[in-house]
Amino acid sequence: MAICGIHPVSFLPGGVHSPRSVADHRAVLRNALNTAVRWGLVGRNVAAIVDAPKVSDREIRPLGKEDAKALLQAFKGERLEALFEISIALGPSQSECLGLRWADVDFNAATLRVERTLQREDGKYEFMESKSRRSRRTLPLPSPIVDSLRRHRVRQLEERLRVGPAWVGDQWGDLVFANGLGEPLPGFHVTRRLKKLLADAGPPTMRYHDLRHGATSLMAALGVPARVVMEIMGHAQFSTTMEIYAHVAPDLEREELERVVTSIWATS
Repeated sequence: MAICGIHPVSFLPGGVHSPRSVADHRAVLRNALNTAVRWGLVGRNVAAIVDAPKVSDREIRPLGKEDAKALLQAFKGERLEALFEISIALGPSQSECLGLRWADVDFNAATLRVERTLQREDGKYEFMESKSRRSRRTLPLPSPIVDSLRRHRVRQLEERLRVGPAWVGDQWGDLVFANGLGEPLPGFHVTRRLKKLLADAGPPTMRYHDLRHGATSLMAALGVPARVVMEIMGHAQFSTTMEIYAHVAPDLEREELERVVTSIWATS
């Protein structure tokens, strides 16, 4: 229950949290306590009787083919070009991208294994293994992404040669996306760089997470089945995929109706 308009689950480490973050923490706690009730460790699930904060609908910006081309142009030549391209093409989260190691990339098979995230707590980096089956996934790499990763690998090896003994990348498991010394990249730095590139190039500014939503909407616009997109994105719930599909549906409906009607009228 809420007390004076404040939800007890909002008292989480790290200060003030967004309503969605609080709701997510409540859901995890509720599931854990449900298990504890079944095992007879507690008498009732107190998280189930706490009022969840109201979560407003997320604004999802669909990404069309022309939008994607504009973004790729904005990222061209950027040190983190491969990172942003992977985000648009395959939609991994920022923490999943930053947790990638070169051992996860198979250039011969053209695949990318996603199985961990990189988190930063109290200034310290920590790798977290992906918990769910869907979030642990092996993704096919389209040839343009393979080429981009190869260029990125060469650039990183050149950086390693320049800094010599100062390189500490081996201590971090040989990260795909690291700073000039092989150390983990702060998420805020990546986001700040993204906004700077977009501001300079002209495309509308966006959050890093918008690239992930954009990947889903782009696949939807190109006719990729929703179930396939769900597996690529690692969505835990099919409803998450369909929520983004719903934002693209009007344009898809118009295109399909135009195609069908045009084909009929042309033969009549």
